[in-house]
Amino acid sequence: MYARLVMALAWLGLVLLVSGCAGPRVKQMEVTAYCGCGRCCEWERGSWKYLKLDFWNKYISSGPREGEPYSGRTASGTYPDEPQPGLVSVDSLKHPWMIPVRIVFPWLLLPEDGTIAADTRYYPFGTRMYVPGYGYGVVEDRGSAIKGPRRLDLFYRDHEEALEWGRREVEVQILDKPDS
Repeated sequence: MYARLVMALAWLGLVLLVSGCAGPRVKQMEVTAYCGCGRCCEWERGSWKYLKLDFWNKYISSGPREGEPYSGRTASGTYPDEPQPGLVSVDSLKHPWMIPVRIVFPWLLLPEDGTIAADTRYYPFGTRMYVPGYGYGVVEDRGSAIKGPRRLDLFYRDHEEALEWGRREVEVQILDKPDS
């Protein structure tokens, strides 16, 4: 009787593991940060083609697309963004003075995932993750230095915040991968 129960629970665990219902995977990863500035994203204002007189335009400064216009979009075609906690969140309990601000500005009511750059051979576009200290994010970008299953790059709007993050080893929860 006891052996059958153990065997049934083992099969149930195996079925849940194979089907992906066993919960998020946790992986120790090396996580860095970047922003949209010229140093992080390798672009420069103006082109020598126009003697740098078109300083309002941005051009890619290195790599295979050198000299092409820089759009600011990620590799998946979206604009990068930082995670927003939303009105109903632990952040509202920690910072109650933000509640009126989130009510007045409706775009702050709903939570929003941040942008993560990863190696898309291991984590395809749309893979959702939770990074402690950053929040929830979705893989929407890839970088030239982001290689392998243990490397991530987080987007910040501010260069100083990205430098403050630096390089950390954290346990990242991989919540779900999109259906291929």
